Amino acid sequence: MKLKKALYVILGCVGVGLGAVGAVVPLLPAFPFLLLAAFCFAKSSERLHTWFINTKLYKKNLESYVKGRGMTWDAKIRIMITVTLVMSVGFTIMMLRALYIPCTVLGGVWVFHLLYFIFGVKTLPKSEAARFEAES
Repeated sequence: MKLKKALYVILGCVGVGLGAVGAVVPLLPAFPFLLLAAFCFAKSSERLHTWFINTKLYKKNLESYVKGRGMTWDAKIRIMITVTLVMSVGFTIMMLRALYIPCTVLGGVWVFHLLYFIFGVKTLPKSEAARFEAES
């Protein structure tokens, strides 16, 4: 059981590190890594989880989504562009090797990703996002 918790702590720390880098570097998305960190810290340690949800990084990038309020268009677009760029690299490599079935699967995943963020995640107006940040 201790090994499992240790693995969650390590994965959570990696998630925080990559999420922090992703908050600064435009091509690396912060959102999935911070979501990973939140999940791992919740599974491993109440103290780490409490610390993480009180960080500015969490509050700025993840809190409104986790609380079911949604994401701003800016955040959605940033995530969709990043994932599109990353997937296009894999798509291009597979096309050069004539791997058409995996390209079709990757294309389907990409379309699902776009549809999910456009229609599945509630869009939070900037004014409400600013008010939500002020409350936190």
